[in-house]
Amino acid sequence: MRLNDALQIAGRIGGIGKRSVHLLCGFTPLHLQAYVKAYLRLRFPEVSIQVLPGLYGDLEGNLERALGQSADGVIAVIEWADLDQRLGFRGNGGWRSQTIDDIVAQTEEKCSRLQMKLEALAQKIPVTLISPTLPLPPLTQNSPVQTSKLELRLNSILGEFLLKVSGCGGIRLMSASRLAASSPHHTRHDVKMELATGFPYSLPHADELARLGVRCLFPDEPKKGLITDLDQTLWKGILGDLGANGVSWSVEDKSQIHALYQQLLDSLAESGVLVAIASKNDFSLVNEALSRTDLLIRPESIYPVEAGWWPKSESVRRILKAWNIGAGSVVYIDDSQMELSEVAEKFPQIECLLFPSSDSAGILALLKHLREIFGRTEIREEDRLRVASLRASNEMHTDVSEAHSDEFIARLQAKLTLEDSQAASGRAFELVNKTNQFNLNGLRFTEAEWHMRFSRPDSFLTTVSYEDRFGPLGRIAVVGGSCQGNHCVVDIFVLSCRAFSRHIEFQILRRLFEKSGAESVLFMFKPTERNGPIQAYLSQFGSLENMAAGGLEVSSEAFVKACPKLHHEVIEKWTM
Repeated sequence: MRLNDALQIAGRIGGIGKRSVHLLCGFTPLHLQAYVKAYLRLRFPEVSIQVLPGLYGDLEGNLERALGQSADGVIAVIEWADLDQRLGFRGNGGWRSQTIDDIVAQTEEKCSRLQMKLEALAQKIPVTLISPTLPLPPLTQNSPVQTSKLELRLNSILGEFLLKVSGCGGIRLMSASRLAASSPHHTRHDVKMELATGFPYSLPHADELARLGVRCLFPDEPKKGLITDLDQTLWKGILGDLGANGVSWSVEDKSQIHALYQQLLDSLAESGVLVAIASKNDFSLVNEALSRTDLLIRPESIYPVEAGWWPKSESVRRILKAWNIGAGSVVYIDDSQMELSEVAEKFPQIECLLFPSSDSAGILALLKHLREIFGRTEIREEDRLRVASLRASNEMHTDVSEAHSDEFIARLQAKLTLEDSQAASGRAFELVNKTNQFNLNGLRFTEAEWHMRFSRPDSFLTTVSYEDRFGPLGRIAVVGGSCQGNHCVVDIFVLSCRAFSRHIEFQILRRLFEKSGAESVLFMFKPTERNGPIQAYLSQFGSLENMAAGGLEVSSEAFVKACPKLHHEVIEKWTM
């Protein structure tokens, strides 16, 4: 992006609401600030954007001062001069050999102090940390073609520091290798600009640094599911012609690109991504091939398998129904452009990607792209349970259709665990921001807003975990609000669609009445286009059309009258 374009974009007037981001560095932010604001404006076009810079030459102090200011995130940029001025080009501390040990000691001490301040800040708001992007000055007697011991020692200190801060949940390290791919090292440093103004970057480097920094701080919502073809995609060869033992994915058979693809799918599945198959093949033959012991993706990680001679779009429709997710959260991969077009015509929201079966370089680009769109900063137990819980849920609903619902639920041997959850992020935060159908009001939060929301002494936030004879579902519900005396207000209530039809929502409200001692609970309900399930639930306690402006008040008497017989074993680990 050209600087003039960035300035024009950054100058656009936003709408209601505001996003504030600290841009903290030790140099003059100058054009970097303009680029950061421009990319924030593109990321959040409907709100006002504010970029809060720090003071020149005081990165450590800037981090400390940011602790006392509210914002939605921090982009912190460290360059070598922030660790010791003698490692920069505006410092005059000398490069004598006697100073080398002192530079190392100062760098170690500075990294230790920065670590403490970054971790303290990350407990309050999310932080993207950018490690040094500019070269060290020629400090030692070594020729530039030879790595000096000082450079190795400094990089070792830096690496240890980055490893430590990467273990802090609120800190995201921007990838140095990703930056190098789009901003070559030799194009980054503008020495003239640095000496004249204190701003060290070339414009292209500042542009790319801002783009990736904003993307790292506010990543796109990851996709949820991947649907793949089989022939010439998951493996090389046509299954119907070669048979289950004839298709291949190995170096020996010149089909290693398919092995790489299988390995990536297996890794994605392990991280909670849903993987399904849509193939025009005989179902029994597909099962035989998927049973091969040398398959690199575990068969239990694939669900469902749709194999038959109907259009691929019909297989995709069935898969989406089994997953119960929207088409916009799904990627479809096939080696046939015709099949991709047929699916795209029926499901334009799906991202359809061509598998480049004859292009090794194209495969690498595809794998990187899949990592990007499915990338997540944390893998939770619920992610690992997702496929198994979907299978169990579909089995359960099949059984429900054949049996009396209440009798079936009584045989589930269900167990609920209610626990306090005060973390500023994590599974509760994820559930509230992703759940649409059983969602009290559709509220969405930034990480900073979430932390502030539950810092009040009268607030509570409870997560609910579930398991039954079909297996565990993990944490599937969140309820939050505030209680004072016998008055209870609930403004957060979400339940994963995987846990529907088990009367969990009734058990949660029953326990809320018992725990709070409240005579009534005020639900801050707001209808949305997609929260029909919770509307149906709440309507059992009173008319939504006649509810007060402040929400729907449910009395304990109305709840008892509407509540079905509950059979869960309940373990309570929450306070109020």
